[in-house]
Amino acid sequence: MVVVSLFAVTGGGPRPGNVFAAGQARAAAWSGKPITLEVDAREAPRKRLQARLLLPAAPGPLTLVYPQWIPGEHGPTGPIADLAGLRFAAAGKPVPWRRDPVDMFAFHLEVPAGADALEATFDYLSPPDSEGFTSGASATAQLTVVSWNQVLLYPKGAASDALTYAASLRLPAGWKYGTALPVGRETAERVEFAPVSLTTLVDSPVLAGAHFHTFPLTTAAPPHQVHAAADSEAALEAPPPVVAGWKSLVAETGVLFGARHYRSYSFLLTLSDHTAHFGLEHHESSDDRVRERSLVDEDARRVAAGLLPHEMTHSWNGKYRRPTGLAPGNFDAPMRGELLWVYEGLTTYLGQVLAARSGLLTADEYRESLALTAAGMDHQRGRTWRPLLDTTVAAQILYGARGDGGAWRRGVDFYPEGELLWLEADALIRRETAGAKSLDDFCRLFYGGTSGPPQMVPYTFDDVVAALQKVAPYDWRGFWRSRVEETTTGAPLGGVAGGGWKLVYTDTVPQMLRSQEAVQKTVDVRFSIGIALAENGRINDVIPGSPADRAGVAPGMKLVAVNGRRMSPEVLRQAIRDTKARGPLELLTENGEFFATHRLEYEGGERYPRLERDPTRADLLSEIIRPRASAP
Repeated sequence: MVVVSLFAVTGGGPRPGNVFAAGQARAAAWSGKPITLEVDAREAPRKRLQARLLLPAAPGPLTLVYPQWIPGEHGPTGPIADLAGLRFAAAGKPVPWRRDPVDMFAFHLEVPAGADALEATFDYLSPPDSEGFTSGASATAQLTVVSWNQVLLYPKGAASDALTYAASLRLPAGWKYGTALPVGRETAERVEFAPVSLTTLVDSPVLAGAHFHTFPLTTAAPPHQVHAAADSEAALEAPPPVVAGWKSLVAETGVLFGARHYRSYSFLLTLSDHTAHFGLEHHESSDDRVRERSLVDEDARRVAAGLLPHEMTHSWNGKYRRPTGLAPGNFDAPMRGELLWVYEGLTTYLGQVLAARSGLLTADEYRESLALTAAGMDHQRGRTWRPLLDTTVAAQILYGARGDGGAWRRGVDFYPEGELLWLEADALIRRETAGAKSLDDFCRLFYGGTSGPPQMVPYTFDDVVAALQKVAPYDWRGFWRSRVEETTTGAPLGGVAGGGWKLVYTDTVPQMLRSQEAVQKTVDVRFSIGIALAENGRINDVIPGSPADRAGVAPGMKLVAVNGRRMSPEVLRQAIRDTKARGPLELLTENGEFFATHRLEYEGGERYPRLERDPTRADLLSEIIRPRASAP
């Protein structure tokens, strides 16, 4: 998953002994017959999916669960609160149920004598709120994303690989769809998918819509394509350079990893301003949701350019190879995320490098993005008390944390800081081997192997260290422990320096930042006066120890005026620019029903990060992002 910004949970506690034990025993002895799942998405524009399951069952107690721990979301994010209208029946008669008093995702019931199957029906109510991940807004009047974990139940304790589901889907008239699921039979009214394991089903969402287009990316096997659904036809008009970048991305991943662990790969690209915006990895596809004009508007394109490379990289790092703690075997067992600095951090680094190698980002755009990441982490004051490791252990908490206070609390920093750390590892390998080896060699060794259908090979920290050691002998265990487990005052900038560049600050707003601000409707002056705010003046965060912080400005306030003039992004930037000649500036803030004036003792003018070449070192960074594959 990407949120362009190692954990345990003890789910539950004691369960009712007799029913729970009996339910687990029955799950272990599950008949093996396919579970039928019928999903009616014809009311998706009204944000409702209707599910019907037919589960083979024998008389006696049974516990069914709704998926709680969702792969790629690294936490107990199953949207149980949006399950409604739940009913069970057997042999034509209703079967009463009761929720477990501790495990809110578990339902206990008694299959009556003489029954050989249990029917379950319920609705999933897709929220209108665009915040969140797959449990956020997933449907509009023109499209929907069906995440199967939201519309099914399964026997408590059963291994997801051991359960087989035969799923079918009804869509609104005229809608087209895309998915990695193999299709068994298709009619005008319904799509019937080939029976697959529960693991594969949950790993294979469906994107559908009235405005739909498929972009083939390869002609040779395995096939690759972008399935795109949008809220308008105009949004699907991808410029040729973008499509060429997608094709190059496929070629570059082949060179980087040396093998493909899927039968085909589909990017499921949602283009809408009314769904949640994020990316979620799957083995043979990715759920990629961006703003409606992300293909046709240059600012939106630039901001979203790294999403598809990031999610495709996860097919190797996260799906084929996965930390042991993130592979519990079903969806009701807690995950442990202490290696998310590998799972997400390395993927962030490789995703950005692949975006540059494939041409989805120019070299200048890549460097601007890296500079913003480096500066952001260097101004992250929470690093003085919270090591990076704890952001991974607490990821399931931090994904839902508010933005205000993030500069002191820390967030899921294993994404951006992971990018810096793996850049440093890459530069170090190149230095230690005199340019003979690089992190590319680690990728081929650790994630390559033999091409074939999906499989999952778990890994540990020791496995990562051993593979790096084979590529370039070094104290890798000490390297990672010092950077992941210890607190620091500054960001790990060794990779930037080792790559032949320096992080500096100028008074010029970088184009990447301009694009981010235009798309996200924000103003970022963290590196001068220490404030990140929305265009309307609401202050999202304040850097601890910054001029704004020292003057009493706090997150949640609204900036009303600057030097006596109504606040606007232009007025604020001009006032900061003028501090070099005129000295301190004055901010008027609104805090609830009260107003306050803050005098900021700052005379540094505008300040934005950029990378500057260090002529005393080789330019390894340009070599790292150099294309490897032949033009497709």
